[in-house]
Amino acid sequence: MMAATETSWYAVRCVFRWDASGGPVYEERLTLWLAGSTDEAIGRAEDEARRYADDNGLQYLEFAQSYRLATDGRPGDGDEVFSLLRESRLDGDAYVDRYFDTGQERQGGTGGE
Repeated sequence: MMAATETSWYAVRCVFRWDASGGPVYEERLTLWLAGSTDEAIGRAEDEARRYADDNGLQYLEFAQSYRLATDGRPGDGDEVFSLLRESRLDGDAYVDRYFDTGQERQGGTGGE
């Protein structure tokens, strides 16, 4: 008898391009998946990403990154859901300005803020 595949929670980041009147806008979107492997989580996330792109008239850039959550059981309050390490010689302020705070971001949620 084969052992059941152990499942874990995975966060998968997919990247999209919106064609807006002022020029292209890029979206990084994280989704959460209960899967038996990184490959399974990415495959399911990419299927959903293509539907999301089709439903919203945007382009999925075929770029996905996965992160296996280090949780026992269902994710909870304060659990880390994504981590990406990048080597850089930039100091902290320059790094944040280059990758995260360029002044072109549209930040904020859609609910009650």
